[in-house]
Amino acid sequence: MSKLSAGRTASLTLAATAVLTLALVTGASANGPATGEPAQAAAAAPSVSGSPEGAFTRIADFYGSYIDAVYDGDGPTADRLRAFYLSEPLQAELRKWEEANHADGVLRAQNVPLKWKVTSTGSGTGRTNATVTLTWGSDTTKVFVQADLATRKIVSIRD
Repeated sequence: MSKLSAGRTASLTLAATAVLTLALVTGASANGPATGEPAQAAAAAPSVSGSPEGAFTRIADFYGSYIDAVYDGDGPTADRLRAFYLSEPLQAELRKWEEANHADGVLRAQNVPLKWKVTSTGSGTGRTNATVTLTWGSDTTKVFVQADLATRKIVSIRD
């Protein structure tokens, strides 16, 4: 076995470093084709979509905005959101429920969830239905919400 000269060893080390650096930058494998394609497909970026015409979208928009406002301690914004998204009869019903239960009628709780998810459960008889899953640390609760298809106002919140 012959000994490599110091210059030859340095050249080989530099070449190996360059190949590894190129592989890291391009995502190419030292053993695979150097196409510049990542070794794994990147995970899809999160996205949210909706339509101002859809009653289901309105339910999701309301819960997302309402929870943000309550979490931030912005009572006036939470009140404006209720006035915009909830039917007047539901607003009156929630005021009675809150007085009797000493909790937020929209969330059915005294505190604010850490996460939320709105799932469509179908439409019929002029209404769209959704289940709102609220996550409180390791616990979850569900509320069942209906919105009127014609007005897109939320007309019912039940636990």
